[in-house]
Amino acid sequence: MDRCCCPLALLPLLLLCLCLCSPRAGSAASITTGTPDGSERWGYVEVRPKAHLFWWYYKSPQRTSTPTKPWPTVLWLQGGPGASGVGLGNFLEVGPLDVDLKPRNSTWLQKADLIFVDNPVGVGYSYVEDDSLLVTTDWQQAADATALLRALVQELPTLRSSPLFLVAESYGGKYAATLGASVARAVRAGELKITLGGVALGDSWISPEDFTLSYTPLLLSVSRLDDNAGGEASKKAQKIKDQIAAGQFEASQGSWIDLLDLIDTKSGNVDMYNFLLDSGMDPVSADTLTAGSSPTPSSVQAVKYSAYLVGSQGSGSNTIDDIMNGVIKEKLRIVPKDLKWVEVSTAVYNALVNDFMKPRIDEVDELLSYGVNVTVYNGQLDVICSTDGAEAWVQKLKWDGLKSFLSLPRQSLYCGQSQGTKAFVRSYKNLHFYWILGAGHFVPADQPCIALSMIGSITNSPAS
Repeated sequence: MDRCCCPLALLPLLLLCLCLCSPRAGSAASITTGTPDGSERWGYVEVRPKAHLFWWYYKSPQRTSTPTKPWPTVLWLQGGPGASGVGLGNFLEVGPLDVDLKPRNSTWLQKADLIFVDNPVGVGYSYVEDDSLLVTTDWQQAADATALLRALVQELPTLRSSPLFLVAESYGGKYAATLGASVARAVRAGELKITLGGVALGDSWISPEDFTLSYTPLLLSVSRLDDNAGGEASKKAQKIKDQIAAGQFEASQGSWIDLLDLIDTKSGNVDMYNFLLDSGMDPVSADTLTAGSSPTPSSVQAVKYSAYLVGSQGSGSNTIDDIMNGVIKEKLRIVPKDLKWVEVSTAVYNALVNDFMKPRIDEVDELLSYGVNVTVYNGQLDVICSTDGAEAWVQKLKWDGLKSFLSLPRQSLYCGQSQGTKAFVRSYKNLHFYWILGAGHFVPADQPCIALSMIGSITNSPAS
């Protein structure tokens, strides 16, 4: 591949010397750039005509040329739908730098190489040249992400020998389930040369029905609803269940938003991502909506996804919006100048309206049947994707090992020098479930120590 060197940038921490790589044959609209030492690579892949996915790869400093066992790669899939993994997952959760561009002590780069992707098209730095090209189903997303992986196997030689783990959060779990099944099929058909090491579903929206039915009993049990409000909420949840059963998915999403509004009013504004907090602790501003959009109920709900993380940034001088539209965009150089990065794309959120409430339990079953390692992990304090709801959908699996899995006791987990149990885990064959104590919806942000230990175990990292 021909290479050309770029001038040294002026910002010493981030704006490193770039090497622009000419497109490969057969992918004329794709471009890859990176640092001279190969520790970072990033680029665009045109997964469909006029539909461009942005990805960013970090090579772990712990990776050696002769590891004792295969060094893993984690592909992080953000939720929303419409939230930016390159921004939120990277700088607010597990990437090498935090939002103030300082090293993160708990970065998952200690255990694996990392790939962040703004997925699906239209999210973050990814873009479409026509809004009609936005995906409307999880499986369309899977097809695009599989096309991305086909390109990355060529762009990142380490992927040819590195087991790939799809690690997801929130709605990203639906992406991971469908993408995992798509990748597994392609591998089995000999169409994709990659090793699928496993799929990890963190607080993932796999079964909207089961999560919706869990809200009332959970909030009653922690005193955020009373019996009167609980009765009204239960009726709304039952209506949503009936609409899902009837295939009325768009209507069920509208009813789900109505239920969240009721809970917000009757619970003293409980934060649906952590029942120990109030949503007012992380104010949602109309300014964070996509430019030109109006604050409809669905768009406000989409933005609430990122409010918890953005509100937990601390007292540093930077905001995620500032760095993504400033120093990071300048470093990357290939992001279109007229593209404005936003935390959550409401256009992408709304495009998935007919798929939003569809379950993906069957895809998890398919992965288990192939022998793919599947991990479910859940924060104790989460409401929107509660642990009770996750346990409920797991019990619906048709996997032949389920009965044995459910019969096993849990094992206590600890972390570092801290006192007390930090999590529990249960494993049987290729299904694993982690109960993360003291964490809400965003486990790596809330409990970084145990999250780092967990990802080391999930990936069987040589560094663990």
